[in-house]
Amino acid sequence: MIILKTENEIEKMQKAGRILANCHKEIKKMIRPGISTYDIDKFAEEFIKKNGATPEQKGYQGYPFATCTSVNDEICHGFPGKKPLRNGDIVTVDMVVNLNGWLADSAWSYAVGNISEEAKKLMEVTEKSLYIGIEKAVAGNRIGDISYAIQSYVEAQGFSVVRDFVGHGIGKEMHEEPQVPHFGRPGRGPRITTGMVFTIEPMINVGTYHCTIDNNNWTARTKDGKLSCQYEHTIAITENGVIIITKQ
Repeated sequence: MIILKTENEIEKMQKAGRILANCHKEIKKMIRPGISTYDIDKFAEEFIKKNGATPEQKGYQGYPFATCTSVNDEICHGFPGKKPLRNGDIVTVDMVVNLNGWLADSAWSYAVGNISEEAKKLMEVTEKSLYIGIEKAVAGNRIGDISYAIQSYVEAQGFSVVRDFVGHGIGKEMHEEPQVPHFGRPGRGPRITTGMVFTIEPMINVGTYHCTIDNNNWTARTKDGKLSCQYEHTIAITENGVIIITKQ
């Protein structure tokens, strides 16, 4: 069942989104060779708590950290660690903020030092695909219109779209209906209506879209070891159009 949100509830989610967006802005300043994803995670947890909120991911189904930090071939759910980031790496930081019971979810990717042209193109295409998807998030369209727009653009650029992980509804729970795939056919799936709040979070790979899962039972990485990238926003469908709740 899709849980529609009132205008007041969306405003509450926007407050959580502002904390999350501001945290990403501060993380951007930190990214450099030598810093560890553990350092990023600790900063994010402290920042969120300092702003009166809590990191929703910590403890979710036993997940032990405040963020997911995925480096290079890691697609998502990467565990923060103390290994220093190196020049040329790309890292995605994904987090969910809980403010007074209402959630916001956003992932952002960052270049570490000087990255390859291939990595630059991957990051540019992935970020653009997110906004192409958001453009299709219009009342009256269907979820499949978002999916098709993202897949069509990404594959035309020579990259692949991960199938195993999708966007999702969000509100007082991290994962609600509807599911929002980043691949598929137009005109399919639930009709988009005012009051829906969901994430769009394309995970895009240089090579195959197939993945493997690490022994920690969380971290997904590309099967061929090639780069992956992700950008994510939480959005709300309102009478006045789309609100990007996690807009930076």
